[in-house]
Amino acid sequence: MSERDRIMPGASAMERAREHIEASRSAVVATIVRVAGSAYRRPGTKTIVAADNEGADAGVSSTDRPNQEAVALAREIAETGRARVERYDLSREGDVWGFGVGGAGVIDVLIEPLDAGYRPAIEASESGRDRAICTVVESERAELAVGDRTFYDDLTQEFSAAWPDAVCEAVRGPTAETARTGDAHTITADQGTGRVEVFVDGVAAPPELLVCGTGHDADPLVDLAAKSGFQVTVLGFEEPNPVPNEERFATAAAIRSASPTNLREIQDFGANAYVAVMSHDFENDRHAVAELLATDVAYIGLLGPRKRFEAMCGEFDAEGCPLAPADRERIYAPIGLDLGGETPYQVAHSIVAEVLAVHNDREPGHLSTREGPIHDRSTPTDPDSID
Repeated sequence: MSERDRIMPGASAMERAREHIEASRSAVVATIVRVAGSAYRRPGTKTIVAADNEGADAGVSSTDRPNQEAVALAREIAETGRARVERYDLSREGDVWGFGVGGAGVIDVLIEPLDAGYRPAIEASESGRDRAICTVVESERAELAVGDRTFYDDLTQEFSAAWPDAVCEAVRGPTAETARTGDAHTITADQGTGRVEVFVDGVAAPPELLVCGTGHDADPLVDLAAKSGFQVTVLGFEEPNPVPNEERFATAAAIRSASPTNLREIQDFGANAYVAVMSHDFENDRHAVAELLATDVAYIGLLGPRKRFEAMCGEFDAEGCPLAPADRERIYAPIGLDLGGETPYQVAHSIVAEVLAVHNDREPGHLSTREGPIHDRSTPTDPDSID
């Protein structure tokens, strides 16, 4: 689950789910699986509703708590252990589950008991690999019931549960794509043996941000990037390369000491990786950029004025290694969007905003000037779907 528009980010929702299971608390997971018309939330939006405390552990503000109808339904589903899908007309019923959906559309909500059977879904979200959680939301086949679940692993290209081959093959292509994008939508499988609708919730591996440098401006960048859904690695270049202080970078996934001339020996740089070079040392940064250009990294952000980068290009020319046009396109110097900020946190905002734009293949601009919906719409495979 990517950082889609949801009441709780995917990682937070699953962390909360794990806490409930480990504490043996009675609760349900409510997930929007289909949307029609105007609604502020999208498929994949989740909330957790406690079944034994008036829904108080929903993870939302007190003004957006689920109403009594939702709490009663949560108790029923938690007691019976059977998942179900409910449809809500927001224009008449309002925000029953406390999603903060608003609008005048119609939403379908999958409500599942939060018990040990949900643990594999948590593990899938924490795997760090491109996966998809596939859940039956409607079925005309006797062997598949609402709430039945399987997991698709994009690495092995296999489903975890022994669902009928015809159903797996019908949803395989869209499911593989959803696993890679982290999107969410409902897929219909109907080969004449019974219609099945499967909600596919993508769990794309989080994008990586590698921060080369441990200056005072690295702290807010690491913190903000981690809170924005990036898996952050800090690479310190200090001599003689001590490991950076872990307390300073508590939100980082990894902290390593490195030499700018051997980055590729200690770190993998995949297509999902983005790099901010900000050691404040010209030679360190120059060597780091040279190393990164030998990888497939699509974004190399370089802190400092444009003149500094041009001086770096001059040294590459003098060494007989001029930058190719394609390499120049990968280097963003100066790093960040022009937001007018100067403080470390303001600069961090401009950097994270730029990396998000590159990651999401967006040209930065004002939403007020954007034509069409703010969020890309899923393309349902069933023309009758309300999505």
